[in-house]
Amino acid sequence: MSRSRTIAKVVLAVACAAGAVLVLADVETPARMVLAPLFMLVVPGAAIIGLLRDRDPLSTLTVGAAASLAINVLLAEAMLLFNAWSPRAGVATIGVLGFFLLVIRLLYRERAPSTVPLNSAAGRRR
Repeated sequence: MSRSRTIAKVVLAVACAAGAVLVLADVETPARMVLAPLFMLVVPGAAIIGLLRDRDPLSTLTVGAAASLAINVLLAEAMLLFNAWSPRAGVATIGVLGFFLLVIRLLYRERAPSTVPLNSAAGRRR
């Protein structure tokens, strides 16, 4: 991975973390208006993208964006249905969900079978 992509990922991660901290600490600042939605949109999408393996980048990005929007809409609907609207609870739920998907990704990647070349003796079918 190139150095500039690594720097961009770190900056995005720090911005998302700052957005979550600002909401959870209930800090009223203009930066919260930008960083909180960034957290809410990036974290679920990035977690889903991490689960997708060996896909083309456009499909992965599309599925991640759609999943992120769907997760946020379902969370908002559930909070409204149960009369439990709370920005803090929403951010905490998204954070926990993102962490849960990260754990699944780490477990899935550890147990994924290694690829066997098709022309090897183990890959041939008889």
